[in-house]
Amino acid sequence: MKKHIILFVALISFATTISAQSDSASGTFWKPIPRNYEVEQAFEVESLVPMFFTGGYHFAVCYRYNKFRFRASVINGGTYNADTQATGDVDEGYKRYYTTSPGFFFGYNVWKNLELYGYYERHTFEVEQMSTGEKQDLPSNDFGIGISYQFFFGRTFYIQPGIHSYFRAEQSINFANGGTYTIPTFELSPVVRIGARLWRKY
Repeated sequence: MKKHIILFVALISFATTISAQSDSASGTFWKPIPRNYEVEQAFEVESLVPMFFTGGYHFAVCYRYNKFRFRASVINGGTYNADTQATGDVDEGYKRYYTTSPGFFFGYNVWKNLELYGYYERHTFEVEQMSTGEKQDLPSNDFGIGISYQFFFGRTFYIQPGIHSYFRAEQSINFANGGTYTIPTFELSPVVRIGARLWRKY
């Protein structure tokens, strides 16, 4: 038993020594050298994972050039009610769902992995009147500003929490029973994306 303990301690000591020697050249797992935000070019894929919990999906592909980042995405919110992110009063007699819609984002790293970005999303919402079950589509051109931070786990994987704002023109749709739904013109929404940097160049 004592021999096993000595062997285990020796292996840990050897691994620590090798890791320390490697760290001097390439940093650590949490703080690699060069740093992740010092990349010149990169391709990334990511997803707004909470959409999968409501039966929907979200995928995005990203290209980074120095501090600039372009991202194209597609979203389907499943049963997620988008009216829950509205900042003003909403009519609780309706629910608004994301149907499959594209988005385009352009950002800039203002500090380390802190990204400020603007975007355009061509949403087509499905609005459901709860009392009757009637559903109607409502297209919307949504513009916004967002801010988020990439927390890397090593070189590849990251989690990116942030805040999105949405601005849109006022629109309404009428239902068969005479009810009217008006979409909110401003929204704030927390987001959490999980992604992977598939290729990089320093």
